[in-house]
Amino acid sequence: MLATLAGGVGAARFLAGLVRVVPPVDVVAIVNTADDDEFHGLYVSPDLDSVTYTLAGASNLAQGWGLESETFATLDALARYDVPTWFRLGDKDLATHLFRTARLRAGAPLSAVTAEITRAWSVDVRLLPMTDDPVRTRITVQRPDRVEELAMQQWFVGERAEPPVVAVRFVGAEYARPAPGVLEALTLADTIVICPSNPVVSIGPILAVPGVRDALAARRDRVVGVSPIVGGAPVKGPADRLMAPLGIEVSCVGVARAYAEFCGSLVIDAVDAERAAEVEAVGVHAVVTDTMMRSPEIAAALAAETLAAVA
Repeated sequence: MLATLAGGVGAARFLAGLVRVVPPVDVVAIVNTADDDEFHGLYVSPDLDSVTYTLAGASNLAQGWGLESETFATLDALARYDVPTWFRLGDKDLATHLFRTARLRAGAPLSAVTAEITRAWSVDVRLLPMTDDPVRTRITVQRPDRVEELAMQQWFVGERAEPPVVAVRFVGAEYARPAPGVLEALTLADTIVICPSNPVVSIGPILAVPGVRDALAARRDRVVGVSPIVGGAPVKGPADRLMAPLGIEVSCVGVARAYAEFCGSLVIDAVDAERAAEVEAVGVHAVVTDTMMRSPEIAAALAAETLAAVA
């Protein structure tokens, strides 16, 4: 069995490559849910949905989120009523959110609902939310005249990650319990992969759930990460706008330092080969390869190299 920590588009693409080299039924993906939010009365799980749609072969590859050939007639109609529509929920995508919201309101835990959704999409990878309890990422930003705390999606999507970041916290994390199966997967997995996800707001919330960081640290020699930072910049997303203000160097070395306590190996891009010695200097084994997943074949090769790091 393989366990992975996942969040965002990079993780989804990596997992799509991973299931080309190992049986999907052998993979457990523990997915960030601190980005979850409610829009128009519906419970939305962006990272769970990105991974589900990508593994189902139904994602919009061009934009990196949502479904292929999506339309937005419902959202455009809502705008008539002067309703904020900056978080773009497509017409087909709405079905997932309607189903999830109804099941949660009926009392089903998020982990059970996620299993029902992945089964409906014929996804054989076992997707686990990091917790069934509410954990929410909050971003404190600097305004010209004040500091203000924003919900993750408000900062990232609504304001395009432009307001400078002062602090990040995960509300409710200290009271959360790992979802059923999470700690078991981390304890029994032959290999644990930290996908190429934002270290602060994708991997950070998972680590904040009590028990997860300790479980990883106990298996450190079987944990391998993939750096989402290449050549001093994120491959996709605003990781640099979050890492730097929090004192994390925006580089593969910065990722290695942040993960060193619980991650024994780190896969870095060939562009950063000259920094491999610095990664090794913080006690993390460096593996150099092509990490830019420009095609499914490259993603599969990256997955194979990642697994070989702890073979």
